[in-house]
Amino acid sequence: MFRIKNTATNANPFLRPLPPPSSSVRRLRLLMSSSSSKSTPSLAFSTPVSLSDWLKPRLPTDSFSSWGVKPGTKTVSNLWLEISAGETSLNLSDLHHRPIRTVHVASVKIRHPKSPNRLLLESRQLLSDGTVRPRHRPLSEKMKPGETVAEAVDRAIKEELGFHAAEIVEGSYVMKVEEGDSVSYPGLPARYVLHTVDALVDGLPDLEGEEEFSTEEVGECGGVDGVFVKRHYWKWVDQRDNCGSS
Repeated sequence: MFRIKNTATNANPFLRPLPPPSSSVRRLRLLMSSSSSKSTPSLAFSTPVSLSDWLKPRLPTDSFSSWGVKPGTKTVSNLWLEISAGETSLNLSDLHHRPIRTVHVASVKIRHPKSPNRLLLESRQLLSDGTVRPRHRPLSEKMKPGETVAEAVDRAIKEELGFHAAEIVEGSYVMKVEEGDSVSYPGLPARYVLHTVDALVDGLPDLEGEEEFSTEEVGECGGVDGVFVKRHYWKWVDQRDNCGSS
């Protein structure tokens, strides 16, 4: 369970629940000065095959064919599961009529309890197909429909680190939007709405330098067709180090 020191629940924007995917896109459009296009309903697909058939003529052939083949990428089945679970919205941009994937992400900057200038970064992930995916970023988790940022933080720490208690630093909440090509799904433009907080987690290994520790992922559906995270690798770094983004 997360804790917030000296903070009233209704004073914290990260305690408000995430709206359903379609309304999330509408709110996001209002926040973005770089886009004046209207939102379109979030697309849905009955099967991974129907999603693949829809994407194939709309994405670069070389990029689309690399999904699940190029190390570090995911499959159409992964994307279909994200859409079906409401973790991802897939829409057509009004300007170019290209598919765009929108994801709300809870990003957690876990600070060392004795050295606040040190942050915990995920250096890499071991995937279910045996490949290793570089990360070099703070703990992050796709948000579920109706989930608050605080709830997503609590779930992420439990699923990826195996801990059940965290203290969110009061006043640390920041939201920003990043756009670019997806690492998981090459050729598919992505928009990440990042909800970032600082947090303290007791009991983490206190390692120095380039030493790492690893944890087992417990939240992903390993029994379903697709590529999933099996193990996370972590290390403490100085906050001035460059942290990557999704």
